[in-house]
Amino acid sequence: MTAPTASPTSTTPRSGISSIPTGLLIGGRWREALGGRVFDVENPATGEVLAAVADAGPADGDDALAAAADAQASWARTAPRHRSEILRRAYDLVMARQDWLGEVMTSEMGKPLAEAKSEVAYAAEFLRWFSEEAVRISGDHSTTGDGANRIIVTREPVGPCVLITPWNFPLAMGTRKIAPAVAAGCTMVLKPAPQTPLSSLALAAILQESGLPDGVLNVVNTTHAATVVERWMASGKARKVSFTGSTGVGKLLLRQAAATVMRSSMELGGNAPFIVCADADIDTAVDGAMAAKMRNMGEACTAANRMYVHRDIAAAFSERLAARMAALRVGNGLDDGTEVGPLIDSAGRAKVQRLVDDALQRGATALTGGRLPEGPGYFYPPTVLANVSADSDLMTTEIFGPVAPIVPFDDEDEVINRANDTDWGLVGYLFTQDIDRALDLSERLEVGMVGVNTGVVSNPAAPFGGVKQSGLGREGGKVGIDEFLEYKYLSVPRRKGR
Repeated sequence: MTAPTASPTSTTPRSGISSIPTGLLIGGRWREALGGRVFDVENPATGEVLAAVADAGPADGDDALAAAADAQASWARTAPRHRSEILRRAYDLVMARQDWLGEVMTSEMGKPLAEAKSEVAYAAEFLRWFSEEAVRISGDHSTTGDGANRIIVTREPVGPCVLITPWNFPLAMGTRKIAPAVAAGCTMVLKPAPQTPLSSLALAAILQESGLPDGVLNVVNTTHAATVVERWMASGKARKVSFTGSTGVGKLLLRQAAATVMRSSMELGGNAPFIVCADADIDTAVDGAMAAKMRNMGEACTAANRMYVHRDIAAAFSERLAARMAALRVGNGLDDGTEVGPLIDSAGRAKVQRLVDDALQRGATALTGGRLPEGPGYFYPPTVLANVSADSDLMTTEIFGPVAPIVPFDDEDEVINRANDTDWGLVGYLFTQDIDRALDLSERLEVGMVGVNTGVVSNPAAPFGGVKQSGLGREGGKVGIDEFLEYKYLSVPRRKGR
């Protein structure tokens, strides 16, 4: 269970995976789970078992948090430049191993290899971005109004952090949380999703190789998440939780965080509206729809979930989108030319089919797709549904699959009311050639992010996050490091006569 010290030379996924440590990283040491428990990691395209990784129990989790707590004081005292250089070395190593990491990711979660490599580059950018932010943590100095005292404001690491990442972007969601924590001087325990631990384990090995001290990052793979995480949350040792996942689990974690008043960042579910106005350039809107819908096979919280298209252009838009979706090549993400990989598991695929069946029963028309394919793997065809009824389940449920439901609308007030009629508010998309309309509708959308004439909003330099039940806090951008820092105010009397 040792970490790789150089890029794997083989290009085959199996040999690449065999070089990844499969244990728990606790206090700088790779070890087995107590009792030797393991669980299998499968390729969703084939059902092949890729690796057996250590399956932590509560005692393993306790050891990991204790290691993070023990390392916190010394890590917090390290020079910002030292933390910066560790992150920059990690960035260089991730980019040098882009092909290998892409193959690992595709093997364990299914996305096409080209897309996986793009995620590796995206993930690496968080390492580079926060390497630069590490040396820019600032404070303040002023004088009280009566002139009697100096006000000195400093910023300090919040302390040991609980980081919980999802399976759909297993590398990028890791770096988006780890990088600012490292930059701020926080130690952490990371629980990756059990479907995709290999990307996280590979990243942890790279951070070790980059010089991250023992105990700063501890990685706990587990199928007993509820018990392990609950003990972390109740321990009093952890002072911050950062979670990406479902709204239901996020609410549970917030209730647990209340007991010890933990700082909390939550990036939760989405139900993104995709609005195409009558004056939109249709080709631009279709390009945006492909990006907003088909990234990661639609398994993204930012995925366009509800497509509202002005009635004057709805038919033309639907026809062009259906043609583009029907032309996509579905297959194993490791095969050349694959554009759409499998969904993560059988439960995810069954949910998508149930939502499609419900929409069809309520009067929608499938312009392409809509039927389960035969054969192995959890594949689902790209699907476009026209004239979807507003009471269809997929209009109020995060689809998490390659399904584009199209609903015509007639006026702007109507579509804004529909778009905002949801508990979620992560992202919205808006297509129009009128800048005044774009700004006005963007302001009226109850979301944390808006893509104007683009289907991509994620960028390490921008603050990512939502409103309402889509979450709390922001990741990335200049404010991303704030989530891992506390303010401290020093009141210092001024010398009399000075």
